[in-house]
Amino acid sequence: MAETELERAEKRYAQAKARLQALKNRETTRQRKLDTRRKVILGGALLDLAERDSSAAAMLDRLIRNLPRKQDRKAFADWGTPTGPASPAPSSSDPETPS
Repeated sequence: MAETELERAEKRYAQAKARLQALKNRETTRQRKLDTRRKVILGGALLDLAERDSSAAAMLDRLIRNLPRKQDRKAFADWGTPTGPASPAPSSSDPETPS
């Protein structure tokens, strides 16, 4: 039995729709991975800063204490405030900070 023009068009439409959905899924996955990467980078930067800056360490402690989910707070149960030298945040004269 030969396909009619309508059946061929419906088949092409279904294939195009599937390709579009696959592209949307890939973009959603890419965005989610980028968001996760950003969170990991910022989290690492915050932990590093907390080791050098007592006010950042205090802020990090407050953030952890105020996490709404108990299982999230449990992840930090054995984590303590870094015991680095208490120093102010880097100033604008920091060599790594562009002027």
